[in-house]
Amino acid sequence: MELETAELSQSFAIMSIPTPTLFGVVPLWFGKYKRHLSTTSNSQTPNSTMAKTKELSKDTRNKIVDLHQAGKTESAIGKQLGVKKSTVGAIIRKWKTYKTTDNLPQSGAPRKISPRGVKMITRTVSKNPRTTRGDLVNDLQRAGTKVTKATISNTLRRQGLKSCSARRVPLLKPVHVRARLKFAREHLDDPEEDWENVIWSDETKIELFGKSSTCRVWRRKNAELHPKNTITAVKHGGGNIMLWGCFSAKGPGRLIRVKKRMNGAMYHEILSKNLLPSARALKMKCGWVFQHDNDPKHTAQATKEWLRKKHFKVLEWPSQSPDLNPIENLWRELKIRVAQRQPQNITALEEICMEEWAKLPAT
Repeated sequence: MELETAELSQSFAIMSIPTPTLFGVVPLWFGKYKRHLSTTSNSQTPNSTMAKTKELSKDTRNKIVDLHQAGKTESAIGKQLGVKKSTVGAIIRKWKTYKTTDNLPQSGAPRKISPRGVKMITRTVSKNPRTTRGDLVNDLQRAGTKVTKATISNTLRRQGLKSCSARRVPLLKPVHVRARLKFAREHLDDPEEDWENVIWSDETKIELFGKSSTCRVWRRKNAELHPKNTITAVKHGGGNIMLWGCFSAKGPGRLIRVKKRMNGAMYHEILSKNLLPSARALKMKCGWVFQHDNDPKHTAQATKEWLRKKHFKVLEWPSQSPDLNPIENLWRELKIRVAQRQPQNITALEEICMEEWAKLPAT
């Protein structure tokens, strides 16, 4: 049966979010693994210890009160919503005292944007998330309020809205949306142990000098062209290498370089030489499941026959769904680490990839 337009739109909204769609099914082990990666990565955020505590949204504060009224303890509420127990307690005390969870009036200069103006710009960006700060400044100026772009940012941030880069997602046709939604529904209630028994795999390309070699630098005005503040760029990325790798909840499996254009026979050889050794090294339980996408090389009859003869269980995978594969986070981490070491030739690029892959921590 064809899905109605509204349901398709809703399905797309649900399934186009890259990692949370699948990680909502397997939140615990991979959430821990991502945090572990971030703490062991060479990259550090300046003044990260001085970060300001994020203000809870009004919806979250109201949920805290609702759960409190339902008889839940502060600890239970905190665990369910991912909020500190002390914060939960403070919100409950405010609600008991003032019968509200809203921010109370504070001393100091009044807000530059009136409550009505706040509602107006919030409604505008909610309808069109691509509205610029300049557009909002002009809207308010026409309404008689003169503010800066910084004020716009601060005001929207207090409403729980932050300017972010639009996430790139696969172009999905209705048939893809239906398949992804079906996949999510079928696995929504799978226990965490099932996902711990999956070996995820994929291929990726890493360029010697390319978009993967991006970084941020601290520099003074007019110093953007100083060699210390630049990244070498050459046409076509200066060459690249193709990698195949796999991992599970227990950590990374094997990583190999694919030196020729991959076809079905080569993919078959890669699996025969690397999949079982990876499973043994990761100490996968009996009946473990193998995941790969629907690339024609992966779905070739010879590959299917080999997997069947080896009695491998293969996770049925929806088409156009690279964003659902958690290995994408591993590739990103690898590319960041490799870029930080600035390889200068293809040989060094391959060596550094292997070295950094070996350093990726197990859970």
